[in-house]
Amino acid sequence: MAFHQQLAKVLSQDGFLAALDQSGGSTPKALKLYGVPESAYSGEEAMYVKVHEMRTRIVTSPAFNGDRILGAILFEDTMNRQIRGKGAAQYLWEEKRVVPFIKVDKGLAAEQDGVQVMKDMPDLEGLLERARANGVFGTKMRSVIKQASAAGIEKVVAQQFEVGLKIVEAGLVPIIEPEVDIGCPDKAEAEDLLEAAITSRLDELDHDQIVMLKLTLPEEDDFYARLIDHPNVVRVVALSGGYSRRKANARLARNEGMIASFSRALTEGLSAQQSDAEFDDALDAAIQSIFEASRT
Repeated sequence: MAFHQQLAKVLSQDGFLAALDQSGGSTPKALKLYGVPESAYSGEEAMYVKVHEMRTRIVTSPAFNGDRILGAILFEDTMNRQIRGKGAAQYLWEEKRVVPFIKVDKGLAAEQDGVQVMKDMPDLEGLLERARANGVFGTKMRSVIKQASAAGIEKVVAQQFEVGLKIVEAGLVPIIEPEVDIGCPDKAEAEDLLEAAITSRLDELDHDQIVMLKLTLPEEDDFYARLIDHPNVVRVVALSGGYSRRKANARLARNEGMIASFSRALTEGLSAQQSDAEFDDALDAAIQSIFEASRT
């Protein structure tokens, strides 16, 4: 029942996804930007406690709710923790009407053929079972494209869809994320190759096999229109990819039908040192600006 309500929300409501899924490698940087230096904690568990405090402050803020936010992507550690006495995923849906997603990849392999594919995910089946038990709707997994390499991009897309179909079979909706690095020297050419490779894979899906796509904001406005309109695609969401929130919003607003799935651009300007009122006001302004850019 909840799955169908969540699917209807993601399909039809205005809004965007909040990406709160910084993993072990990116967490120290996220905490530092939030005003929590590495000297404030010792060891991995203490680090995860600190970042959970940050995420809890964000999702319990009055500014954070399902009116403007369709869903939130969680790190596995966050799913395993509680927010105000409830599992994090349950809290998001039951208290905020925000659809929960979970990051399932284990990071990136070394660059080869101009791309970084995902590392092996030996515990994927178990993680998907735990996600379903926690009321999670969908997943997210990231690869990175650094050059317009036809062989590399085909490898990335093939892996993404291979794993994505396993996620579909487990009853969840995968967000397929083949990120084109904004520093890619031939970014527009890489996007040409990527769009063609994704379209080919989408056309092979059965009518009831649905996915989402998370893509870098393209060089050509409305470049991903064919993917947005594809019957097997629930939504196409955009990553900020290192652009400032202002630049990411401006680019997003020029791409009709794409919505945001921002991480660093969402939390830009938030600080552990802010009072609750200052924090809530800053978060509200960030959410509103991203919401407006996602409505085009």
